[in-house]
Amino acid sequence: MILPHGVWNEFKGLHPQQAWSGLRKVAADAEQLGFDSIWLSDHFTTVKEEPDAIVLEAFTCLSALAAVTERIRLGTLVLCAAYRNAALTGKMLCTLDAISGGRVELGIGAGWKEDEFRGYGYGFPDTKERLAILSDHLEVISRMLGPARATWHGQHASVDAVSFPKAVQTPRLPIMVGVNGKLVTWRLAARYADELNLDGLLPDQVEEALPVIRLRCTEEGRDPKNLRVSVYAGPGLLAPGAHRAAALRRYSELGMTRVIVDVDRRAIESRSHLEQLASDVKEAGALLEPA
Repeated sequence: MILPHGVWNEFKGLHPQQAWSGLRKVAADAEQLGFDSIWLSDHFTTVKEEPDAIVLEAFTCLSALAAVTERIRLGTLVLCAAYRNAALTGKMLCTLDAISGGRVELGIGAGWKEDEFRGYGYGFPDTKERLAILSDHLEVISRMLGPARATWHGQHASVDAVSFPKAVQTPRLPIMVGVNGKLVTWRLAARYADELNLDGLLPDQVEEALPVIRLRCTEEGRDPKNLRVSVYAGPGLLAPGAHRAAALRRYSELGMTRVIVDVDRRAIESRSHLEQLASDVKEAGALLEPA
């Protein structure tokens, strides 16, 4: 699940420490109920016009959550490549993997939120350039995660360094590319990633996408069976109850590695919201591993 961290103004009326306490509570409840992983999106501002909203930064929160959880996996869905130096991102990931005992996954994408780009001083490159930035960052991060000296000189990212620690996980910390670009980003996923995450696609749309994804793998000389595919089911896509369980079951039948869903402020206020989600997941045939 994606934890509430302010993007949808979930912390309205709360003090910053209360916001963090709420986030931590949902993470603890998710682990106790047996969910596989918790994720944070990489945003600095809300999706809507809420200038005073509290939005907590992803890497900082994941580092803190790594220290207060034991089993559940931790990831970004998705980190915006342009927001950080690529080699530094690799260093931060390996450090976080050490803190968590090998539970970190990188979800990364090109970014899209223009007001955020401009407001934080990044400008706003066009789509073609943002995708080129993503490509170079994937190359640098992949090399940073490898065992040898990381060396790469691209137009948008470069590295020439021996960096330790390496990730705790072997053969490497998992990389997920998250987006729906059939021509470029699915090809980047086939080239660099362990997993492709489809953004907001309904089961029938996933079924249509799978042959194209397999084609991109073949074009990159990769066996399609070696690229995991998952889906992010955003707000409103999976309503509680029988419909949600049926949709989850259908995603499973299509071979999705996992479905990642949002949980809102109700999960801060009451554990029952997550318990209902857990019930629907079980009805769909998934196995949770309660603490």
